[in-house]
Amino acid sequence: MVIKTAEYVISSAKVEQCPKADLPEYAFIGRSNVGKSSLINMLTNNSRLAKTSATPGKTILINHFIINKLPDGKRPSSNVDSPWYLVDLPGYGYAKRSKSDQERFEHMISSYILKRVQMTLLFLLVDARHEPQRIDMEFIEWLGENGVPFAIVFTKADKLSKGQLAGNVHRYLKELSKQWEELPPYFVTSSETAQGREEILGYIGEVNEMLHE
Repeated sequence: MVIKTAEYVISSAKVEQCPKADLPEYAFIGRSNVGKSSLINMLTNNSRLAKTSATPGKTILINHFIINKLPDGKRPSSNVDSPWYLVDLPGYGYAKRSKSDQERFEHMISSYILKRVQMTLLFLLVDARHEPQRIDMEFIEWLGENGVPFAIVFTKADKLSKGQLAGNVHRYLKELSKQWEELPPYFVTSSETAQGREEILGYIGEVNEMLHE
């Protein structure tokens, strides 16, 4: 998978406002301050695509970016080159939001994940520096209960030694294995070093191939 172009399309407060195009969508979500915007910028090789901020909880809308957009009337040379949407979802678990805001964001997120038929795969970001967090484990359990296809992305791998990183990932997977017979795909990434970029894009390319079979 090669990203040739990445363009911002629209920010939506409701699922009904999302693009009508019938393109596969790969959505990214995680706790506030998990490094989501930095990861998106790293994947697209565009440091200004998703706005990064030192303030957690900054993303408050569903943001669509079209990848490998084709000129009108032109067809892709292969399935791998077919256009798709990268979707930046609001982060969850930001304690400083009011209860009403929390409920509104939860409704927005759940509506997109469960009702958006174009949603092909959800990438759940977790901070590799921490032990398994209850809020993440509960979210993963909710995804499983609702049959949502997802993969886990461990972020900020460059902040740890190789030994610490391997230990933290192992503990996370061990915790997951208590409830999951088959573990979801997972990727270890760093927005600083571009670790995991080719693996994630390769996986998206494989899924796109299967969609066109």
